[in-house]
Amino acid sequence: MTPSIAQFMRDLEQVWDAHQHALIQRRDLRAALAQLAAEPAITHIPALTGGTGRQAVERFYADQFLPHLPADLTLRRISRTVDRWRLVDETMVSFTHDRELPWLLPGVEPTFRRAEVLAIAVVGFDRTRIRSQRVLWDHATLAVQLGITAPAATAPAR
Repeated sequence: MTPSIAQFMRDLEQVWDAHQHALIQRRDLRAALAQLAAEPAITHIPALTGGTGRQAVERFYADQFLPHLPADLTLRRISRTVDRWRLVDETMVSFTHDRELPWLLPGVEPTFRRAEVLAIAVVGFDRTRIRSQRVLWDHATLAVQLGITAPAATAPAR
């Protein structure tokens, strides 16, 4: 790997870290949007939330994400892999389910239980701007920790 490619990969890490810091710690929508490509896409896979396109992503962050972050949300990175096109973070996410979380658990009332769940973010870049984010988490473990159960399925009629 050349020094210029290594520096470029470090630059991608800095962009992602700045984006996360703006969202999670500072809760600053403008600063978070500054790190995005012209036509970004965000998909939270288990919940199928997010948005495609600048306006949809901005609405997602402004309406569903930022006002609904748990007060004690913490992220602890386990691992990170970076190449010239993408970054993958494996992170432990901890929080108390103290409010409705439409971006994570649409339609679920607060349980006031504590949860810690593994999340994986796959971040694609357009040069040094975030083009896409696909965020996956262990939804089954999250549901068990929060005491959320799916409605019982009814047996098919015979």
